[in-house]
Amino acid sequence: MQSKALLKPAVFALCLLPLAGMVGDAFTGGLGVNPVEAVTHRTGDWTLRLLLATLALTPLRRLSGWSWPSRVRRMVGLFVFFYACLHLATYLWLDQFFDWGAIVVDVGERPFITVGMLAFLGLLPLAVTSNRAMQRRLGRRWKALHRLVYPVAILGVLHFWWLVKADVREPLVYALILATLLGYRLAGRLRGARERARERLST
Repeated sequence: MQSKALLKPAVFALCLLPLAGMVGDAFTGGLGVNPVEAVTHRTGDWTLRLLLATLALTPLRRLSGWSWPSRVRRMVGLFVFFYACLHLATYLWLDQFFDWGAIVVDVGERPFITVGMLAFLGLLPLAVTSNRAMQRRLGRRWKALHRLVYPVAILGVLHFWWLVKADVREPLVYALILATLLGYRLAGRLRGARERARERLST
């Protein structure tokens, strides 16, 4: 019982560690010669990492039989949105100084920013409807809505890939992880469809 009580606080603290590291580096000069760029990249990295971690929790639960991944999935998902907000705020405030004209041009002319904005817009309804009250209110539509997480993840990887341009080794790792998770999901749906078809034939 004690381990269950400590689970969520421990995951919460772990998810805050990247932010604590950035704050610490800001005071010690660890963000380098271009701190705005460093914060932009690091908040983006952790958005994508936590997003992939969120997608991995259900397969982990199914393969291992552990129940704890289900208990922390919503929290980790909200931290995805939290770091995405920090990532966007760094771009809008510290990089563009809320110059909306320049931002509109940037979004239109730079594809990696375009897909990044689309990914953020996809995260918005997921964050707003993440609570149990919205889950009950939406019913079956809640699951359909939360499947947005898959195109959001694809857009997130694409955003990173187009950002780095030349050295794509790191985004390639993320792409391979995402492909594995999507492949697992697809295999499960195909398996379920075959089982339902066999049940219909047997009745």
